[in-house]
Amino acid sequence: MAAGDVPPLDEKAKRTRELLASFYSPDPSSAASSSPHAKPASLDSINSPAFDPDVYMGLLIQKSNLEGLLQKHVEMAAEIKNLDTDLQMLVYENYNKFISATDTIKRMKNNIVGMEANMDQLLAKITSVQSRSDVVNTSLFEKREHIEKLHRTRNLLRKVQFIYDLPTRLGKCIKTEAYTDAVRFFTGAKPIFEAYGDSSFQDCKKASEEAMDLVIQNLQAKIYSDSEPIEARAEAVVLLKQLNFPVDSLKANLLEKLEDYMSKFQNESNEVEASEPDSSGPSKASVGKISRTVRAYLIIFPDSEKRLIELAQDLFTRCYENVQQSIMKRMPSAELLAMLRNMSEDVTLMDNVLPEAALPAFSLEAVRSLVRQYISTAFSYLLLEVSEALTKFQPKPKEGLEESSLQIAFEGGKKAVIQGSMDLLLEFRQLLDGNLELLAKLRDLIIDWVQEGFQDFFQKLYGHFLLLSGRSNITNQDSSITDSIPVDKIQTGLVLVLAQLSVFIEQSAIPRITEEIAASFSGGGVRGYEHGPAFVPGEICRLFRSAGEKFLHLYINMKTQKISVLLKKRFTTPNWIKHKEPREVHMFVDLLLQELEAVAVEVGQILPRGIIRRHRRSDSTGSTNSSRSNPMREDKLNRSNTQRARSQFLENHLAKLFEQKMEIFTKVEYTQESVLSTIVKLCLKSLQEFVRLQTFNRSGFQQIQLDIEFLKNPMKEFVDDEAAIDFLLKEVINASHERCLDPIPLEPPILDKLINAKLAKNREQSSNSHSQ
Repeated sequence: MAAGDVPPLDEKAKRTRELLASFYSPDPSSAASSSPHAKPASLDSINSPAFDPDVYMGLLIQKSNLEGLLQKHVEMAAEIKNLDTDLQMLVYENYNKFISATDTIKRMKNNIVGMEANMDQLLAKITSVQSRSDVVNTSLFEKREHIEKLHRTRNLLRKVQFIYDLPTRLGKCIKTEAYTDAVRFFTGAKPIFEAYGDSSFQDCKKASEEAMDLVIQNLQAKIYSDSEPIEARAEAVVLLKQLNFPVDSLKANLLEKLEDYMSKFQNESNEVEASEPDSSGPSKASVGKISRTVRAYLIIFPDSEKRLIELAQDLFTRCYENVQQSIMKRMPSAELLAMLRNMSEDVTLMDNVLPEAALPAFSLEAVRSLVRQYISTAFSYLLLEVSEALTKFQPKPKEGLEESSLQIAFEGGKKAVIQGSMDLLLEFRQLLDGNLELLAKLRDLIIDWVQEGFQDFFQKLYGHFLLLSGRSNITNQDSSITDSIPVDKIQTGLVLVLAQLSVFIEQSAIPRITEEIAASFSGGGVRGYEHGPAFVPGEICRLFRSAGEKFLHLYINMKTQKISVLLKKRFTTPNWIKHKEPREVHMFVDLLLQELEAVAVEVGQILPRGIIRRHRRSDSTGSTNSSRSNPMREDKLNRSNTQRARSQFLENHLAKLFEQKMEIFTKVEYTQESVLSTIVKLCLKSLQEFVRLQTFNRSGFQQIQLDIEFLKNPMKEFVDDEAAIDFLLKEVINASHERCLDPIPLEPPILDKLINAKLAKNREQSSNSHSQ
């Protein structure tokens, strides 16, 4: 064994060799001591060539105690014993190897003896065989040449016979449709026709070419025949290529046929889908046939891959467009899942045939767009459902207000918002749980889209509420909020429904939806932190809290404006300077009360009743007659003296300056009493302003006095703040008193008589209407 072939020694063998080397080497201590660069001795230098026993023992005694020396003695004794054992084993092993090598050398020596004699004999025999072979070849050379010449002649005659029989053979192949054999025969004879076709085999060449023309025609017919299987058509194209027939035109025509077939298949799928809405798309058999066709075309025309990719992508593009059209018709999620699952299976079938088209990536992008459109369309339909629920039960302007129409609209709007949102969340959850790989890859995106969809839905719903109320933008600071609103064209009851529905969305719908989203649609975050969270419930709650207040104030302003028009007409039409003596309560009082009753009906359908009724005047203040008795007596005493009456009026104004200021307008609450009270107060303030713009004679002032006195009791039925109503009515009388040229009021008996007559007339009309 060479020195380079020695295997590396293990750690134990290396240590044994070092110990043996140190044992048999010359005195290392002298060499170590003579070396000028000798390292200082240490306890670890026992295996080094420069080991000094005396130094080692000195160090050992210095650094170890008695127990350590005994332990070291035991370890060294065991190590020495192990080394002796290893040395004996090495000697035994080397001895056995020496014996084995000696035996091998002896056997080789014995085998080599006599080999040279055998080699000489073998060489002599080979020389003899070669000489005899040369003699045989020389004697048979002439005959061999003759035989080879005859063989070549025989082969040539066979070829000539084949050429002469070729037209007949081709005819038989045409009859049996063995076009593969015909092409093979003609291709084999073609070199001969090229060399001798114009001389010896002219007739055979002509007949064969005519037969091959017929073969080419039959192959072309086979290619264009739709009844032929694609494998047979592919074989026909391959045979035409072997005949050097130009197949580029065939390629274009066949690809056109494939495109027409795909279009026909797509149209048939569309018809099936239209007639059977539950159909989930093309059948697997049809897609499998298309995939086999594409595979065959790739075999026939390997260079047509680009066009086939375009056709495959176009096929699935149209399929996804059909799904998109179905989505626009608001399909359920189960049907969408079925369509996407079938499309995924179709893509897999086609991808196995045409992986270069990258249909899985194309399909993933298409499904991403479809799912996003599905979610967006679902929210659009939900917005439409809410709008229909709000407007479906609204009466037309010329029709009367049904007792429950606003309540039905309100309940319908609530159900559309909350139940519609829950249904959407259920459908979206089915998409995530549909066990579809494509949708699993889009899970985080779907969660973001759902949350963004709710955020966008409620923002659009807020904008739609504004449109339904007749305003595209409403602000609390807009004092002329109703100036541009055509009141006759806007259902004021709908504005009240919008106000209460906004409160419901803020207090009930948003918390419920937020809880469901947290339970079933947590995660997402694909949109990135820079865009913030997709769904912000607090922002939506603030939006609809503000919207509810805006719509409630809008309703109050619209109703006040409508009543103000009636009041304005009442005070601008007559000539108050020439007004006649009052005979009865004016009819505008009935109209005003009718409008307030209509408001009470609307408010009663939507808003709850209040719990606390504030500023209610106690019974100790007296009746209507007692409340006006004292001023009447004072006016009666001063009736003969107009100047004194004016002085008394001035004294009343001075006394009012020292009275405790009363808070008339408080914050509007979502209760029947609060809304009605606010409307009545605003109407009375408008009435006061209209009075201030007129000048009255005595009769005009008395007419205002009569109307206001009659309104005191009916007005208190609509409000929860009698003190404020009394104050405002008194302000109207004071304003008319101030604007009167001769402010002498009616005597209390006459005033009571006219009021009682009006009450009796109203009771009579009421009984007649009930009897009818």
